Amino acid sequence: MSLNSLRMHRSNSRACLTYIRNFTYSQHIVSVSNSNNLLNDVCVLTTRGNLKEALSLFYNTPKCHHSKQVYATLFHECAKNKTLDQGQRLHEYMLLQNPNNPPDLYVTNHLINMYAKCGDIEFARKLFDEMPVRNLVSWTALVSGYAQHGDERTCFSVFKCMLGDYRPNEFAFASVIGLCDYLHGKQVHSLALKVGLDGCVYVGSALITMYSRNSGSADGYTEAWSVFKTVRYRGLSSWNSMMNGFQHCGLGERVISLFSQMHHEGIGFDRATLLSLFSSLYGNIDDLKYLYQLHCLTIKTGFISEMKVATALVKIYGNIVGEVENCYQLFTETNHRDIVLWTSIITAFSEQAPEKSLYFYRQLLNEGLTPDPHTFSIVLKACAGFITEQPASAIHSQIIKAGLEEDTIIGNALIHAYARCGALVSSKLIFEKLAFRDLVSWNSMLKAYALHGDANTTLQLFSQMNVKPDSATIVAVLSACSHAGMVEEGTKIFDSMLESYGVVPQLDHYACMVDILGRAGLIYEAEKLINRMPMEPDAVIWSVLLASCRKHGETRLAMLAAEKLNKLQPRNSLGFVQLSNLYSLGGSFNKAGLVRKEMDVFRVRKEPGLSLIQIGNQVHEFASGGQRHPLREAIFIELKGLIGKLKAIGYVPETTLALHDTDIEQKEEQLYHHSEKLALAFATMNGVGARVVKIVKNIRICVDCHNFMKLASDLLQKEIIVRDSNRFHHFKDNKCSCNDYW
Repeated sequence: MSLNSLRMHRSNSRACLTYIRNFTYSQHIVSVSNSNNLLNDVCVLTTRGNLKEALSLFYNTPKCHHSKQVYATLFHECAKNKTLDQGQRLHEYMLLQNPNNPPDLYVTNHLINMYAKCGDIEFARKLFDEMPVRNLVSWTALVSGYAQHGDERTCFSVFKCMLGDYRPNEFAFASVIGLCDYLHGKQVHSLALKVGLDGCVYVGSALITMYSRNSGSADGYTEAWSVFKTVRYRGLSSWNSMMNGFQHCGLGERVISLFSQMHHEGIGFDRATLLSLFSSLYGNIDDLKYLYQLHCLTIKTGFISEMKVATALVKIYGNIVGEVENCYQLFTETNHRDIVLWTSIITAFSEQAPEKSLYFYRQLLNEGLTPDPHTFSIVLKACAGFITEQPASAIHSQIIKAGLEEDTIIGNALIHAYARCGALVSSKLIFEKLAFRDLVSWNSMLKAYALHGDANTTLQLFSQMNVKPDSATIVAVLSACSHAGMVEEGTKIFDSMLESYGVVPQLDHYACMVDILGRAGLIYEAEKLINRMPMEPDAVIWSVLLASCRKHGETRLAMLAAEKLNKLQPRNSLGFVQLSNLYSLGGSFNKAGLVRKEMDVFRVRKEPGLSLIQIGNQVHEFASGGQRHPLREAIFIELKGLIGKLKAIGYVPETTLALHDTDIEQKEEQLYHHSEKLALAFATMNGVGARVVKIVKNIRICVDCHNFMKLASDLLQKEIIVRDSNRFHHFKDNKCSCNDYW
């Protein structure tokens, strides 16, 4: 490699000379008696992490002491610290000082390694191609470089060429295996067996990772486990690789078991071990004692002070366990907080307390940190929990200022946030402006239309998809068909999903299909579908069937569904409540009373119906009966006047929905004080000038409230949007977007 070639590669050679002069004249001249002393001093400085001081010492030492060992040591440290700029300057300086003496094989190998590890793989290859002589180290450095850059094809090609001259060492094998798919991995594994390197630590660890990554199922770990057992000397990397393998295959219990074995054999652990253990707990937190024990272990060993370990714990406590108090305590006890840790605490509160997520986001900005796309996406997830789209719009403005509006991840989060806040038009605009739409983009928009009951647009958009649908796509489309009563369209998609889209029907798809049939009154067809399922029905499927039975008055199947649901979720009130309501609707008040008594025996509490509405910047919460609000009496007066006006234009209370055997007046009183009616009365009482009133309800809206809202939208000349537990209802001009099918 000539000096001119290097200068052409680096356009700032003059800057290099200035840089070296600054090193030379801004530091004290150090007297070094010989090259061995210089090498020792450089080694001491680099070992302490003082690369800059080592380079300064080097540039201030006479040329006669600049041995190839010193150059190699400095290039190695540049590679280790990934300081390409300093490595390039040192390389140019070496060529300037030795114009007629090109670097030998030993130094060139270090140069290849330095350029490859610092990210300039093309220049590393150029150096390699120009070498008059190469050895095993040269080939290994290049193979490792391509592996580090994820270039599987070139890495495998160089590895094959290497076989013509040398037998690869364990580092070359480990590098190429780390990139291989299953087929190529098996081939390289066979070669490692032939040359006797399959039992080496690095090769074994790479094989375990390769087989686990390409397993594709929980049973696919067997080959990785076989390799693990054959490794002669299991280093920590071997144990970590096997734990990662189990975790990748969804075998969290095996990860914990392997860690126990590892601890029993007296083998230590590192940060990677702990991170694997934390990852294995995702979806496997049946017993919290493991989490608490690991938490104690991180405190005892001091790993709790490491950012990644603290962040992992915050994620588990906040997102998986739901213990936000522990999560917050961990966060406050961490001294140095990076953007990842801040994002984790924002995530922890995003669903349970979105207002706290926004508080932490503001604190993040006050700390001088810059949100990345992932942070913005999590904040927008929190915004999806608010009643109006104002918080999402405010974050959207900051995204535009940050120049991230075209980021696909952020665009997907905006689609979701606006849709959940009732601003479907804004979701559509974001989707249309996206420069690149990935599968999540399409799924987010399909879910948005389905959530708002626009099945026709959902199906139209589904037909326009230019990416392969996945399981979530089919769920969104089937959900839209369910909301609109499109039995034929939904059945067609369900029956063809495996053949047409390669998606195997899972529990979510069956639940949607049971809902489609049940809502349409095809209760027995829904029962037959459940009986044909290749897996056991879950609580969602039985609750969907129970809701359909209640809607269509099918008592026999309702009893079966309620029994199944109560067995699966004995603390869930849904099965008891739905069955009690069904008996009440049929006039069997004694049976309904027995079901409610059974709830008392098992100490099952019914989830109260709650509605939220935002007036100005304040959110108001209402429960049935209005006991939760200080202005209860004034609201009742406003509601009474509103009911009188609505009765004059045709409102008739659906007293058949009253759940107790009382007279007509009492039944009407029960219906009048439903939480969403109180919320609307409060909005009219406060003279809300907006053309749109938004109400969020935690359970499904009843028939009487639905009729009430339709007439109120016409009387008040406002659009009333109600987001219940299942979907959005847009009431306008005495009509609802659901077409009275929900």
